[in-house]
This record gives sequence, structure tokens and C-alpha cells, in this order.
Amino acid sequence: MVRESMNRPGQELPSIIVQPPGPKSRDLACRLAATESPAVDLRRRARAPFGADGTGPIVYASGNGANVVDADGNRYVDLAAGFGALLLGHAPKRIRDAIDVQSDKLWLALGDLYASERKVDVCERLAALYPAPRARVLLGATGADAVTAALKSAVLATGRSEIVACVGGYHGLSHGPLAACGFNPKFRLPFSGQLGVRVHFVPYPQCEADLGPSLSAVDGAFRVGSVGAVLVEPILGRGGCVVPPSAWLPGLRAACDRAHVMLICDEVWTGLGRSGSVLASLEAGVVPDLICLGKGLGAGLPISACVGSAEAMSGWAAHGGTTIHTATHFGAPLACAAACALLDAIDKESLADRSRDVGARWRKTLRGRTAGKGVSDVRGRGLMVGVALEGGAERAQGVLYRLLGRGWIVVTGGIDGDVLTLTPPLDIDEGLLAAFAEELCAVL
Repeated sequence: MVRESMNRPGQELPSIIVQPPGPKSRDLACRLAATESPAVDLRRRARAPFGADGTGPIVYASGNGANVVDADGNRYVDLAAGFGALLLGHAPKRIRDAIDVQSDKLWLALGDLYASERKVDVCERLAALYPAPRARVLLGATGADAVTAALKSAVLATGRSEIVACVGGYHGLSHGPLAACGFNPKFRLPFSGQLGVRVHFVPYPQCEADLGPSLSAVDGAFRVGSVGAVLVEPILGRGGCVVPPSAWLPGLRAACDRAHVMLICDEVWTGLGRSGSVLASLEAGVVPDLICLGKGLGAGLPISACVGSAEAMSGWAAHGGTTIHTATHFGAPLACAAACALLDAIDKESLADRSRDVGARWRKTLRGRTAGKGVSDVRGRGLMVGVALEGGAERAQGVLYRLLGRGWIVVTGGIDGDVLTLTPPLDIDEGLLAAFAEELCAVL
């Protein structure tokens, strides 16, 4: 039965016909390296030098569901899914149909001057996710846009520009969120002279013993008196799929309320079913002032949103409309149509509940199959799973490329780069997840 289901298009087991990367992928990667930013190629080479044990970058040619085919015809199971953005996998029919209908009507409206019908639809749908009346929405194209909008909103609402953020937190690399990047200081330090925002970094609690010191650090930052916002991921994403103690977000909410500080929850990764709930912050019993959504919102198309309470967004009305946050492609009709179809699918197919249940079973299976094989932890929530490896980043990269050679695409995360990060489509066949557990066992 499982094998039959895994023969469905988009839900097939790997098929490696040329040891990756094959000659076509190598050629394309070399051509790209000649024109792309040198930082990208240097980063690739540092992780996996060309020609070393047959490893190196592959180049995607096509995708369908949970499967990707590279330029050499190898078929993979994609457990990275666009860094978690492909909530329904590659080219899902229900999203393609929505895009096709919209593409015959309108591709681009006129920004914040003349909106499209689809922009109205998606703003209403997103405002309805917020559990209070009169919520407001600012659209963007990327998760970093959404975080930037939230930080701007907090400044306008409080008059205070300093931020509290977490060590290990990642919120994007454009200038607004870059100042609050606690994942890797090297990402922000060369640009610190341009950022101009004071950020207080506090530890992200990984267990109950960490909770008190982390909340005390937050209170200490508030005593400075100039903090306007706390920016936090309900679960660390790129930081290694770290699930904090259950009292963490409620503790932050209480601290923010005492100090009249805005709580911004970055749900770019955790939101829309990825972590087993539509919004992880609400699942934790907390209503943030501002919520950032992105990644999966467009099911592969670029769209993001900052959703906030009427009070948190009220500052935008204080300047007669002269202070704005917009761009040409914010709220583009094609992306809005994709987002509405994505929200429909999550609701009608109960994908958040499926993610929660399937993820729990998969983590249990992974723990059982990796026991005694140099795995220090299998953690996460929903289909946002981190497998922490002993042996550091070098071993993690080795495991990544051995899995690639067997037809499984994963990425690494964690501050030390030693966590396999698994974010498959929410509707992936469970048989594929079981097969991966066996392959990981063999590779380890």
C-alpha cells in the first residue's frame, strides 16, 4: 500500500541515474559561479568543494510535489522544500489553477494607489487570522519585508527604536531585520555602521533551566527605557528547530505588557501549518502585537505580510499618510491569488493538524532509527524537524551530501551548523518520511 502511494507523481522515491552532481549540473554551476556574487560560490566551496568525493551543487530542472529533478535527470525527494516555503510542494495544481485564472486577468496593479481585487481578498483573509477585531495588514514580498514592516510599526506606535532580539534568531538580511540577526554576527557586523539601531541580544531558552535567565535578560534590557519591541521566533527555524519551554512566549508577553513594549512574533517559518498550527504564537496562548508571515504564504510565489492589532498599527495614521511602507510589487495580483489558494488549502484540508500529527509520528520514528548513531537530539514541532548531530558542522555536511547521493535533499542549520533541518511539504506521503528514516539510519 505504501509503495503504491509512493508511485504517484510527485510522491515518488528517489531515482539516481548519474552520481550527483552530474556533468550538466557541474557545467551550470560553473557558469553561475562566473556571474553570481562571489560570496555565494565561496560559501558553496567552503561547505562542499567541487569534485570532492563526488559532492557539490546540483542544479534543479523541474519539480512536482515532493520531488525535484536535476539537470542530469536524477529524481530526489525534497525535504527542504524551498527552506520550508513550499508548503504544498512544487507546482501544486490548486495553486497553478489559481495563478492561471489570475494570469488571464491582471498581473500587476498600481501599488498602494490602485489595488487589485486579489489584494483586497488576501488582506481580508490575513486580517481574519488575527484574534481581535480591526486588525491591519501590510503586505511585502519577502519575510524580511514583513519584519521590516513590523519594526517600523513598533517605532511609530511607541516612539522607541531599540529592539530586544534573541541569540540564534534569524529574521532576514535586508537592513531592517539585519540589525536583529542573532544567528551569525558575521552577517551583520560589516554593515553595522549603516544599521543605526541598538539591539539587545538575549539567550533563547532551550530548556526550563534557561527560562529564568532569559526572561531576566529581557527585563534588564527594558530597564534602559528605550526599547520599543521584542522580536522573537516562536520556534527557532534556521537556529536549529529549537522549541522553547512552554512558558517562554507567555513570559515575554507579560514582560512586554509591564513595560509597554510591542511583542513581534516572526512566524515566517513557523506559521501557516509548518509547526503544526496556523500560528504557533496563538497555539502557545499568546496574542502578539504584530505577526510576520512569509515563506509559505505564496506557496512558492513571493508574498509576505505583517499583521497587527489596530493599536499596533495606529502609528501609520499619525502622519497624514505621508509615512508609508510600500513597493511596486507588494500585493501583486498573481502572488495574492496564490496566497488565497494556499490559505484555502490549509483550511479545507486541515493541513496544520496533519502537520502536527504526521510530524509527531516522524520524530518518534527518527529517534528510534537514529538511537546510538551519533544523534544528540531530534526536535521540532509539526513538519519543522531538526536532527542534531554529534561531530559538528563537518559531519553534518558529510551526512547531507551522502543523503544527496542517495536522492534526499536536506539542509543544515543551527548556530554551529550541526543540525539537519527537515521541512517537507505539509501533504507529503508518510511512506516517503518512513523511507527517509531508513536512509538516514544507513548513512549515519
